[in-house]
Amino acid sequence: MKIALIGYGKMGREIEKIALQRGHEVVCTIDINEEDKFQTDSFRSADVAIEFTSPKSALSNYRNAFAADVPVVSGTTGWLEHLDEIIKECEVNGKTFFYASNFSLGVNLFFALNNYLAKLMNRFTDYDVSMEETHHIHKLDAPSGTAITLAEDIISNIDRKSGWILDDNNTTDSTGHDLKIKSFREGEVPGIHTVIYESEADIIKITHDAKSRKGFALGAVLAAEFTKGKKGFLGMKDMLGNL
Repeated sequence: MKIALIGYGKMGREIEKIALQRGHEVVCTIDINEEDKFQTDSFRSADVAIEFTSPKSALSNYRNAFAADVPVVSGTTGWLEHLDEIIKECEVNGKTFFYASNFSLGVNLFFALNNYLAKLMNRFTDYDVSMEETHHIHKLDAPSGTAITLAEDIISNIDRKSGWILDDNNTTDSTGHDLKIKSFREGEVPGIHTVIYESEADIIKITHDAKSRKGFALGAVLAAEFTKGKKGFLGMKDMLGNL
């Protein structure tokens, strides 16, 4: 298939490498200050565009791709206050958009484990729950989109938590109705997410620790392969089925 890359930094280049290994053709790359490429024949020829950029530019990128009638697969986080607009574009105007807060197959298994554990822990009120996430210093949003997905699954299953908050002071006390998320930005860390259940007796932790960007890039290419020829708003659950 023909793939366009919106965002050509470290992640974009890793996606390109895997796409080529899987026999695809990268017909266009668009990086910062290259928005004019959205109007080119090479971009319009793409079966799917894969977008990993920044929260500030994401929405504009989506609209430019839709104007060229190119489906979008995106892993950019931090823009979800506009999600309803994108869903409407898919439902009303027949556009195609695949979104995931994390494309790693391992992370999506971790999502399923987190969801199952939260259902179990709802009964055990002696345990309070909190979260920690660590990413590289270039990541602009905090907490990460992956952390928010984990938090929302916990909140939907644990009655004693009604929402999440960013723990700016990185305190250890997470009692109350809010699930506290500690965010750290260090070096070139691809991504570490930990869910913590703590009582006076013990601590239960589950962690996903990404070794590199390769898992995210492979998942994005698999999502592009899945998206080709489809319409509407799609996600990892559509691709992977019910974990």
